[in-house]
Amino acid sequence: MSQYLQIPVSKARIFCEELFKAYGFSADESKTISDVLLKADLYGIESHGIMRLGRYHDEITSSQVDASAKTQIVHETLISAVIEANKSMGQLSGTEAMKLAVKKAKAAGCGMVTVRNSNHYGIARYYTELAAQEDLIGISMTNTEAICVPTFGSQAMTGTNAMALAMPSSPFIFSYDASTTVVPRGTLEVFRKNNKPLPEQWAIDENGKASTDAAAIIESIIAKTGGGIAPLGGLGVLNGGHKGYGLGVIVDLFTAVISCGLTSNHVNRKKDHTGICHYFMALDYGIFGDKKTIKDNMSKFLQELRDSKKAEGQSRIYTHGEKEAQTMEQRINGDIPVNKKTYEELKDIAAKLGVNFNLL
Repeated sequence: MSQYLQIPVSKARIFCEELFKAYGFSADESKTISDVLLKADLYGIESHGIMRLGRYHDEITSSQVDASAKTQIVHETLISAVIEANKSMGQLSGTEAMKLAVKKAKAAGCGMVTVRNSNHYGIARYYTELAAQEDLIGISMTNTEAICVPTFGSQAMTGTNAMALAMPSSPFIFSYDASTTVVPRGTLEVFRKNNKPLPEQWAIDENGKASTDAAAIIESIIAKTGGGIAPLGGLGVLNGGHKGYGLGVIVDLFTAVISCGLTSNHVNRKKDHTGICHYFMALDYGIFGDKKTIKDNMSKFLQELRDSKKAEGQSRIYTHGEKEAQTMEQRINGDIPVNKKTYEELKDIAAKLGVNFNLL
């Protein structure tokens, strides 16, 4: 029996927007937040889609997120800015920051904006693709609450710490988006909801031993009793885990250190603010030459990757962003799959807020 229900995208969008308006966000703000969430589901990234509404409900009702927050630019140059988010919703401060980076890039060739004291902002690729839609290269990073153990450690010190880059190309935008951990925390939550064991070498328990128990790992992360998720590459150095560990530190550098915000090990969802930080960059690649020639070069290279020799038993090589674009094309006018446990969580949240629940 399937653990998933098929929910019409149109109904999911209406529900999300009504939910955020009930929290006190404006109609435009609710549309922006909902768009980021649903883009994840349309791309097939369940871990960052509407299943996140449970987390957001907890953070908004506990005042970690301030629905009335106003952001401030606390430092600015021709090509850079630092935004104090004042506990605003990450999707709002993130969209504002990337739009500012785009504006600066169009004026000066490059724009970089850091954000401090924000909250979870959804999929990093949403923001890089805002830049790509303006014919710019987009880069975005975010730190999170510490969930990742450094190589040879047993205490979580860095976050999921995703990094993303998007560049215009044909026929698909090149859009890379990945955590610097083997998987983000949301994937552990998906495994827990489906009662599935984690693959070996994904996580480590509070005693420093490899664990496949998703629920136990999540609980140890929440309680900060030790243990967490492995860096990209896995535990130890054999498969390059030390490289993922280094990438996670780099993300904290660009998001928290230079914004004078909180590094991952000080981000805390138990306090009255999480303190999550972001980084955004928009680059006009035309500063290097003719934009059409550069874009054609990228498109040619990506096609050569797709056409290169396949491994035995394989018929296709994908480039980053290709699968997600095809998944969205299939779902955009139809349905998105929602886990039955997530569905019940949404039903409960709707009842608490007095929002009409009509997803099927």
